Amino acid sequence: MAIAAHPARLRPHTAAPVPRWARRAAAAVVWVNLPSGLWRLAVVLGVPLGLGDAEYDAMLVPGWGYLVLPLLSLAQEALAALTLGLVRPWGERWPRKLPVLGGRRIPVLAAVVPAGLGALACTVYGVLFVWTTLHAEMAITRWGLWLLNACYLPLLAWGPLLATLTLHYWHRRHSA
Repeated sequence: MAIAAHPARLRPHTAAPVPRWARRAAAAVVWVNLPSGLWRLAVVLGVPLGLGDAEYDAMLVPGWGYLVLPLLSLAQEALAALTLGLVRPWGERWPRKLPVLGGRRIPVLAAVVPAGLGALACTVYGVLFVWTTLHAEMAITRWGLWLLNACYLPLLAWGPLLATLTLHYWHRRHSA
């Protein structure tokens, strides 16, 4: 009777082992993006968030305006999920189903350059958003401002987490 291989042995492995802190940091990127996306979806659904009518009107332009916030939320989460590729095997090899590139190693710079630029952009975006929110004159209640900040402040971690994971990916792939 043949003994079945352990499931962990069947999974593809990364070029070099990924430490637990890196896997957790990559997952954290996805989680720090979630509150702001949910806040935008709540705006579209008309959930009372302490905003004045003028603020809702500015965000929800009739027609396409109702699609902008959900699409922005989906795009943001998709970009955050790409961070997982820095710690998973699918971030090191092209999917086998792709013509020409399928199964080949992804060049390190093909991941590091966009991730590095993304880390810079996320850091600038986070700082600018917090700065403008703290200095904006908005029609919003005290608890609404608290909620807005609670949902958007986690984004400040996105850029530094992505930068750290990008450097780790660079070093890990070069050492392998």
